[in-house]
Amino acid sequence: MKEFEYTIADPIGIHARPAGLLVKLLAAIKSDVKVAKGEKIVNAKSILGLMGLQAKQGEAIKFIIEGADEEEAIKKVEDFLKENL
Repeated sequence: MKEFEYTIADPIGIHARPAGLLVKLLAAIKSDVKVAKGEKIVNAKSILGLMGLQAKQGEAIKFIIEGADEEEAIKKVEDFLKENL
């Protein structure tokens, strides 16, 4: 299991466009990917789950990745976040 935190830089926070793109990216990943904000943990492969976090600019979210391709998944997710959120 691998974990990393990311602080949202997008002024709008997590909204529909980047959430949809992230879900599409994660569809090709075999590992289980969860996102936590505070006490709330959601499936990162669910657009409704991501939107439900209501993560705003400046808030930290934690990704928890577990599975066969977790190293590749971390790289892809980190790159995506830097470009889109």
